[in-house]
Amino acid sequence: MSYKIKFDKFFSYSFSLDCVIFGYIDGKINVLLIKRAMEPYMEEWAIPGDLVYPDENLQNAADRILTELTQLKGVELHQGQTFGEPDRHPQGRVITNAYFALVKAQEVKAEADSWAEEVRWVPLREVPKLAFDHNKILDSTFNLLQQKLQREPICFDMLPEKFTLNEMQQIYEYAFDTKMDKANFRKKIKPMPIVNLQEKQQNVKHRPANLFKFDPDKYNSIVEKENFLFRM
Repeated sequence: MSYKIKFDKFFSYSFSLDCVIFGYIDGKINVLLIKRAMEPYMEEWAIPGDLVYPDENLQNAADRILTELTQLKGVELHQGQTFGEPDRHPQGRVITNAYFALVKAQEVKAEADSWAEEVRWVPLREVPKLAFDHNKILDSTFNLLQQKLQREPICFDMLPEKFTLNEMQQIYEYAFDTKMDKANFRKKIKPMPIVNLQEKQQNVKHRPANLFKFDPDKYNSIVEKENFLFRM
């Protein structure tokens, strides 16, 4: 078999990973961004990402990159889509894979480190133009998040341990850019093992709402025994 380039040229590309971290803050789904303190795209906002070392496996590289740039540790990162347009990086051919995670934003503390000058949570619909093709990567990963929200109870990964039903509804309304009827929404989530804690919100200016907690063990039991399918 003959190739149109020398065979050793196939081993001259670089590989990178970009970590898309979603969190829920004040009724909106946010994404964690960094301001770059190095070229290319100096002083521009980007998804936390970097090159993979030759001796690293991808999962270890994703964990390292996220920690080095944001100081976040122990985040459960999942592999997403690959992006490989030949001109996506101005310094040469770099193929990248997007990893993503959902975190409880109020319970983690992200701090800029390494060549990240600043780190900031930004609502998804307020994200500026990003470095490289990161807007494309973010749009694609958000689309994946929307799909998973419709068939998996992953919203609880972004909600605080104790949450209100209104906060849960806000995640879906923001994700799908729509206003949901309160009664219909609560009818949809009724089969879910959401425990009423018999507690109220504290230190709020409005009428305190009831607090709830998701029971993952009971959910897994229902799925296993009753073939329950989560649908929104």
